[in-house]
Amino acid sequence: MKLLTRLNSALPSALVLAVLAISAPAASAADKQLHKVRDAVLYDEPRFYNAFPSVVRRPDGELFVAFRRAPDRRALGEKGNQHVDPNSYLVAMRSRDGGRSWSPGPEPLFAHPLGGSQDPCLLQLSDGELICLSYLWTFVRPDGIPNLKPPVFQNYPGSFFSGGFFIRSSDGGASWKGPFSPPTIAPEKYLSPHGDPLPAYNRGAAIQGREGRLFWAVAANDQLSPRRTSVHLLTSEDRGQTWTYSAPIAADAKASFNETSMYETPKGDLIAFLRSEDLEDQACIARSTDGGRTFQPWRPMGFQGHPLHALRLPDNRVLLTYGYRHKPYGIRARVLNAECTDFATAPEMILRDDGGSTDLGYPWSAMIDDTRVIVVYYFNRDGGRRHIAATFLELR
Repeated sequence: MKLLTRLNSALPSALVLAVLAISAPAASAADKQLHKVRDAVLYDEPRFYNAFPSVVRRPDGELFVAFRRAPDRRALGEKGNQHVDPNSYLVAMRSRDGGRSWSPGPEPLFAHPLGGSQDPCLLQLSDGELICLSYLWTFVRPDGIPNLKPPVFQNYPGSFFSGGFFIRSSDGGASWKGPFSPPTIAPEKYLSPHGDPLPAYNRGAAIQGREGRLFWAVAANDQLSPRRTSVHLLTSEDRGQTWTYSAPIAADAKASFNETSMYETPKGDLIAFLRSEDLEDQACIARSTDGGRTFQPWRPMGFQGHPLHALRLPDNRVLLTYGYRHKPYGIRARVLNAECTDFATAPEMILRDDGGSTDLGYPWSAMIDDTRVIVVYYFNRDGGRRHIAATFLELR
């Protein structure tokens, strides 16, 4: 203050104001709010049913989006589409200009030789290597079904769950190695249609923690009648080459949990954002304060939506996005504090409310740069074709 007093007596007032402006602290980054900029269609083609995307920003700034593509059965004269298909496989698209333009058509990412691939969940490691976590449905003709070794899980007629797999790329997704099978975890009751223990699986974001360990929340069918699923944590010390069971995350005598995304706070807490069943579509949360060795009891977060994805913003706040499968159908979000403790009071943002049915959502987000965010998801208008779409947000 003495320095400013001397300056004030010796310098013109305009120069004093300039000094004061330089000395004043910059506006807090937390004061910046997310604003919606625009929606965009990334991929929509009449012959295909597209769904379940994920996105990462590559070290060179490229946006890499993976999703599941299958034939649109309505284009073949059938009554409708299902979420499993013998011809579903994984594809990818790229943008090198921050999402303004995209590769003209999806490039093949992976087609599993034993069935239909589902929900590619991208994990980018600190050295840029990509891991894509997925899972598989195997289709069996009627004459083979009586010969399957029970218990097996059949979804739609003839489609049997084969559990999880993952693939890896060290060249930015140009080529992939695998598939590799995760371990089976003890709570899982089902077998694969080949009679093998069911590999662990999940739809949701795995993460690499600040110390390099990988954390992956996987689901297990821990009760068959009635069917119920719980969620458990796998960890990897060797960048996903091998996985080890760590702890149960969420289980309940009546409710089910699945499709879980992980997040690590600046303090080091591990947060599991859980999709629930038989809880009126409540979004739920579970927290570990000891590196994933144990989790506190799961809690409803006080709002509906699934599944959830968490993205750290530059100021350490967390963008939590989720699909909203209630009228008006669409995509919603909340911005949580750095430790994700204000989920019950954080205001809800409506990113889209113009969806045509419940068959939409599964958002996944990434930073484009220090101020811009892309949120990808699948969508439909008026019950039309399922396509890959995005909403662009900006911090200002």
